[in-house]
Amino acid sequence: MKKITLLLQVALPLFLMFAFAPDANGQILKRLGKSAERAAERALEKRVEKETTEKTEEVLDSILEPGSKGEQEKQLPIPQDEPGNEPKSGNQSPDTGGSSEGGTSPTVGSSGPKTISIYSKFDFVPGDKLLFFDDFSNDFTGDFSSKWNSNGSGEIVLMGDNNEKWMEIKPGSSTFYIPDTPNLPEEFTVEFDLMTAGLDRKTSSGSKLILRLDDNTTFTTNKNTAAIEIPFCQFIAMGMVIESWSDGKRTMRNSLSVDIRKTILEPVHISMAINKQRVRFWINEVKYVDIPKLLPIADIQAIKFSPERLRDGVDRIFIKNLKVMEGGVDLRRKLISEGRISTNGILFDSGSANIQPQSMGIIRQISQVLQQENGMSLKIVGHTDSDGNDDTNTTLSKKRAEAIKNALVSVYNISSDRLSTEGKGESEPVGDNGSADGKAQNRRVEFIKQ
Repeated sequence: MKKITLLLQVALPLFLMFAFAPDANGQILKRLGKSAERAAERALEKRVEKETTEKTEEVLDSILEPGSKGEQEKQLPIPQDEPGNEPKSGNQSPDTGGSSEGGTSPTVGSSGPKTISIYSKFDFVPGDKLLFFDDFSNDFTGDFSSKWNSNGSGEIVLMGDNNEKWMEIKPGSSTFYIPDTPNLPEEFTVEFDLMTAGLDRKTSSGSKLILRLDDNTTFTTNKNTAAIEIPFCQFIAMGMVIESWSDGKRTMRNSLSVDIRKTILEPVHISMAINKQRVRFWINEVKYVDIPKLLPIADIQAIKFSPERLRDGVDRIFIKNLKVMEGGVDLRRKLISEGRISTNGILFDSGSANIQPQSMGIIRQISQVLQQENGMSLKIVGHTDSDGNDDTNTTLSKKRAEAIKNALVSVYNISSDRLSTEGKGESEPVGDNGSADGKAQNRRVEFIKQ
């Protein structure tokens, strides 16, 4: 109770001070034309809001977590010439056998039936046409990714026993990290892996990563924008903020009452589905956002990442395997009407038939078709990229098709008699195996009506 009283005593004067700031500028505004006056009012409103938010967060930090503004614990950067060294942050990225397959979430094969059960209701379905993919395989450690733009700093680092490449994005004022995606369609999906390090009870209540869907590719925002804020604060559950701006005016802002403090300490897989104005957002298997009209417009030009209120060198953020796909529509109707679908959305550990659990959304939709169409049988055909030799890839693609069949049978109770499998390895490429994008296209699974 004493803390709440103290909070009101400190925060209330701040709110009053900023609330009356616009009146002090009344005489100035009267001398301006109507257009300039409106612009000045908007700028003043944004500045007051920003300063009020920052002051309030500082008060919260000092009251709820005493000592958080004291000396910061120093952490040495990752030595780029010693790949085995990595920051300590709970569990490290598990073995994926290299970067070609991507993914950091635990796999079905390694964690058993419990993991399969958890993801059995996961309903994210990625698009079916690759627009952008970056696993940083063509970048040197210590450099910034060649497929991104930024007004801040960042670098490729090696993590874990397998020297996986991640990009560290670093704190700054109004910093943006923007992948060089092509023109985005009305319906597309976004996936990436996120890992943090250094988060503790001194991490600011305002520490977060903002994901923006914006109408421009510049280092500005808040004209036509939708934003989702992933909070990193550990000493209090800050909730997940969603926000929308239309023609420079905020039309929506809400803080969702969720607690992801423990979740964000582990490597996680982020999924987003954009269907015109509708935006859905998952962390691992849990859907946190599903807003029918979060986007003010359907014409989105860029995906932007903005870190805020991180302690330099202490609170650290790493991302990898950013994939943007066109589509994300209902595969069930396509399979029924056309009798055949091909997808890059079912992922496996590199060189393995272990299904990555975020792939269960597609397998779930296939099971729903089979449950509805009692007389339908399917052939599952696996394809790989050209890494490795022909025989090995043929065997691997067959095992992967079998793994999907086993998931349909064991998780969704589909009769094995209705399912057959085939592995074609690298024999039928649809993309250039000399590029990361092409390899990602070639790693696919087909479902063919029999």
